[in-house]
Order: sequence, then structure tokens, then C-alpha cells
Amino acid sequence: MTLRQAFLDQSKTCAHMGSPLMGRVFGILAERWDPDTALGQKIAEYQGDIGPAGHSLPLRIGGGLHALVLRGQDAGLMQAYPPNTVDDATLENAILNALKTKEDFFLDWTRHAPQTNEVRRSAALIPMAHVALSHFDRPIVLSELGASGGLNLMWDHFALATPTRRFGPEDAVLTLNPNWTGKAPPQGCPQVMERSGVDLNPLNLSDNTDRMALLSYLWADQPHRVELTHAATSVLTAKVDRGDAIDWLEHRLTTAPKGHMHMIQHTVAWQYFPAEAQARGTAMIEAAGVDATPETPLAWMQMETDGDTTGAVGAALTLRLWPGDITVNLGRADFHGRWIKWAA
Repeated sequence: MTLRQAFLDQSKTCAHMGSPLMGRVFGILAERWDPDTALGQKIAEYQGDIGPAGHSLPLRIGGGLHALVLRGQDAGLMQAYPPNTVDDATLENAILNALKTKEDFFLDWTRHAPQTNEVRRSAALIPMAHVALSHFDRPIVLSELGASGGLNLMWDHFALATPTRRFGPEDAVLTLNPNWTGKAPPQGCPQVMERSGVDLNPLNLSDNTDRMALLSYLWADQPHRVELTHAATSVLTAKVDRGDAIDWLEHRLTTAPKGHMHMIQHTVAWQYFPAEAQARGTAMIEAAGVDATPETPLAWMQMETDGDTTGAVGAALTLRLWPGDITVNLGRADFHGRWIKWAA
């Protein structure tokens, strides 16, 4: 995939996912990207899938542009971004000027993978957890790979509304209302006794710099996502460790307490792990599953891309359970949790 194609794919994805602004931004970048700058040369060094299903280089650049707006560090971009409305020529000039004059900033910013910590992805985690509980009703120890700021580790504090059933506590800090098709999942009573996550670059959401970094990846014409993020942050207690996800998971698997279901979750994170890490992680989880019992079961909840670069098909929802090595394909979800096509 060329960088131009990656920008075009991201443009289509953003437009499809309700962000006309970012559709325009990435369309401009597809046509006007300069490969001969220091930033252009650095981006060209990336190997493998650079698009939305891989390294997501366009999103890194788009996040950097929004970061400059939020930090008040580029007057031209600030005038071109919401709540203002400008024509394409003005937006293009603002983008190109920022890339030229803030190149050192972008060289540093693009070293890190995007982190939205999209709270609406819990609309997929909540029903998957209830399905797991219908098999093994045990208190939960929760582990998240690629946890970012840890917001989706708090899904038991959120409510999920489906057409026929509501999930979550009465005093939920927020309610998720995806466009739901399919039957409602079984309803359990999740008790999360301990929760922790890992990320190569965890965000401390009590720190203003980290919080601004997270908000940078929430598209500027979608303020409702910011509102959900603030609500989830208000109940955040989960700890997110800095480190390699698979090394961290190895320790979590060997120290999971008996009498609990160890529930592993990740949402749109697996794609960023090297192939060797994916293979090692899968083998490690499967090996732990061999030792699982009905009293100490293991659940692996995945909301991950299987190749969609447009946002139209979304992510596959897969639940694996042990003992028994049960695989349940639960349908698909929009990458930002706007819709769920439940298949169970």
C-alpha cells in the first residue's frame, strides 16, 4: 500500500464514520503530501501495512494536527478547525503550513501509535462479558492489552442499551446506545474484583499533557466522543502498566487468582503487535486455557479488524473460553462502537 492510498482509505473511513472534517483532511494529505521532507522520509521508512488496519500512519498525522489545535500552538489550524467552517483551500493551506513549520513536533508525535481509548468500544465488551458469564459465572479478574488510559477497563460502570434489554448498573456513569441489530445477549451480573492493563505508551489521564494527547485522536467534529471520555474518566481506577503486552500477560496468566474468571480483552490493538508477538500471545493464552477449570475459567474477548480499511464492515467480535476451548463468533462492531451486528 502506498501512503497516498493509505490517506485515501483513511479519508473514506472517516467520512463513513461520521467525520466529514477528517475525510477532507486526509483527502488533502493524499494529494499534497511531500515525501521529500524529513517527515516524509521518516514515514516512508515504515514497513508492512501502513494503513488503517496496520500502523495507521495517516491517523498519527491527523492526531498531530488536532493536537496543535488543542494546545493552541498553530493559529492557522485553529482558525480552520471547528467550531469554525472554512473552504478546502483554506483548510489545505493551514495543514501544509503546519506540517512545514511544526516538522520537529510531527517527527516526535508520529513515533507513537494512535490512542483514542474509544469508550464506545465497551458496547462490544459488555455483551461479550455477559456471554462469558453465561458459561462460567465467576468473579472477574480483568486484563487489557493495549489499554491506553484504561477507560475500557471500567466497562462495568457503563450501561449498554439494546432494543430489548439494558445492561449495567443503575448508577452507570454513561449509557452507550449503539445501533443494535440481532438478539440481546444473556444477562449476567459481572463482578470485577481486580482490573489492570498494559500499554507501550500508557496515558495518565490525571495528567493534562496525556489527557490532551488522548483527546487529539478524537476527531474535532465529534464532540460527543469527548463528553463520553470525560464521563468515563470520572470513575477511572484501573492501573495501566508500561511495558510489552505479551511479557506482561505472561505474568498475569501465572498469577491469576483461583476461583475467578481471568478475562483478557483488547479492542483494535492486536494489529499493532508484531506477528511474532501475536503468535506468542496466542500460544500463551491457549496453554493457559489447558489448565483452566470451571472454578478458574479463562475468557479471551477480542474486537479486532480482519482487514476492513473503509470502516464499512467493522471489527470481528470473537470470544474464546476455557475449559473446553470454546470459540464463539459474536458478530461485528463498528470500530468506534456506533453499531453492533450481534450474531449469537
